[in-house]
Amino acid sequence: MNLEKVRLRMQKVLDLLRSDLATVRTGRAAPSLVENIVLSVYGGTQKLKLMELATITTSDSQTLMITPFDASIIGEIQKGILEANLGLNPANDGQVIRITIPQLSEERRKELIHLMHQKLENARIMVRQIRHEAMVHVKKQHADKEISEDEMARHEKEVQKLTDELMVDIEGLGKKKEEELLQI
Repeated sequence: MNLEKVRLRMQKVLDLLRSDLATVRTGRAAPSLVENIVLSVYGGTQKLKLMELATITTSDSQTLMITPFDASIIGEIQKGILEANLGLNPANDGQVIRITIPQLSEERRKELIHLMHQKLENARIMVRQIRHEAMVHVKKQHADKEISEDEMARHEKEVQKLTDELMVDIEGLGKKKEEELLQI
């Protein structure tokens, strides 16, 4: 396992974390809150993400507007948003679905911060797992006499440096999201 593969795998974890944190609701409207909801439409014959079925915009900091490409499925979209259990209440006027994002209570903010910390810890665990696999691979290469002791030490140092950089990135994402959640 070369360093580039390790870097790519760790980058995927970071990308996954970013998209995961985008779904943690702050007190303001953002299309990322609903765009990846998978909906069963056209009488249950197709499963599509909301962003594939509609335009999602914000009319103000508290309101999401969802305009379906096909007006005949507006009811199915509304139902799917309700079933996603995000605590959102979509209002359907026949043309557009409006979702007013309620202000977060102090208790809900604490729950969301706790959830965010769990997501951060899961990302850290995945990164450490990738580091462990890379270290095992390097030790095996050394044991099989494919690389020298110096090369083994250099590879281990590079993998550790990459891991440390990613941990800093994960921390940064967590701090940024926590600030968003604490804003009123």
